[in-house]
Amino acid sequence: MAYITGPSTDTNAESCVFCEVRSEGNDRSRLVLCRWPRTLVVMNKYPYNNGHLLIMPKTHVGRFDDLDRETFAELHELLKRSVGVLETGLAPDGMNIGLNFGKVAGAGIPGHLHYHVVPRWIGDTNFMPITGLTKVISEHLLETYDQLQPLF
Repeated sequence: MAYITGPSTDTNAESCVFCEVRSEGNDRSRLVLCRWPRTLVVMNKYPYNNGHLLIMPKTHVGRFDDLDRETFAELHELLKRSVGVLETGLAPDGMNIGLNFGKVAGAGIPGHLHYHVVPRWIGDTNFMPITGLTKVISEHLLETYDQLQPLF
C-alpha cells in the first residue's frame, strides 16, 4: 500500500525504478529474469497475475521514436522470447500483452517505456477482487522467478 498510495514516481532517470535495476547486482532479489545487451525482463513486483513480466529497454526513454533501430528490434525479440518462456514455464491459456503509452493512457512510469505480459488462465478471474477487495496471487514471486529464470 505504501507504493500505491505514496507520492507519484518522478520520470527522470535518476529516480526511475527501472533504471535502478538495469545495473548489475542481485538479479533474483530485484526480480530481473533476463539481460540482453540493450533490454531486460523484470517480474512485476505488484503483479496482476502470476508470471506478470515487464520487458523494457535499458535506456530511459518514454517514446518509441526515441529508441534506436537495434534497441527497438531487440525489445521486440525479447518480448517474443518472453511469451515463449511463459508458455513453456507456466502453460497459461492465454496472455495479455500491452504497453501504456503516456501518463494519460495509464503508464505508471511514463518516462521509461515497457511492455506488460500477463499470463491468463481459464478461471483466474473470480469473486475475490469484487467481494473481498483482494487479488489472490497463487504463488510467491520468488518461486515463479526460480521457475522462469532458467528458461531464459
